[in-house]
Amino acid sequence: MSEKPKILHQAIVTKSRLFTVEAVEFKFSNGVERTYERILAGGGGGAVMMVAMLDDEHVALIREFAGGINEYTLTLPKGAVDLGETLEHAANRELQEEIGFAARSITFLKRLSLSPSYISGFIDIFLAEDLYPSVLEGDEPEPLELVKWPLANLDELIARDECNEGRAVAALYLARDHLAKR
Repeated sequence: MSEKPKILHQAIVTKSRLFTVEAVEFKFSNGVERTYERILAGGGGGAVMMVAMLDDEHVALIREFAGGINEYTLTLPKGAVDLGETLEHAANRELQEEIGFAARSITFLKRLSLSPSYISGFIDIFLAEDLYPSVLEGDEPEPLELVKWPLANLDELIARDECNEGRAVAALYLARDHLAKR
């Protein structure tokens, strides 16, 4: 199983303003052929998500509308990396756009796949600390609500119905564990 399948053919199935769907025909080492459809990552440089510490105990969450599930969610600041932009710069820009703070310290925690069977992209998770007020205009259709949450109460947060984004849950646990090792 260590030999990757051979790609026999690739073709774009459909394309929208946001998504490109590609069909990829694979041949596995046991001779089985299978066609997968996957969403290709956007044209930029990926995506970032930040666990922004407002102080030593509190994390900055945002409440925003999630069109895919037609609900408001309690999640973390995040966004796309623009072409030519470093991951760290994108993280700091998104913080300023979404929570009105920039970070003097940004620490890479982990790269996560989004849905590896269906999406080709990743999101890079960062811990943002030593925040200071700095506002940039973002592209959200409505103002985001900033929610200050004690990281020590992470289990209570995860139990809330509105905290349901898997990558944010993973990022919060990664940050909590990273900070505990100090």
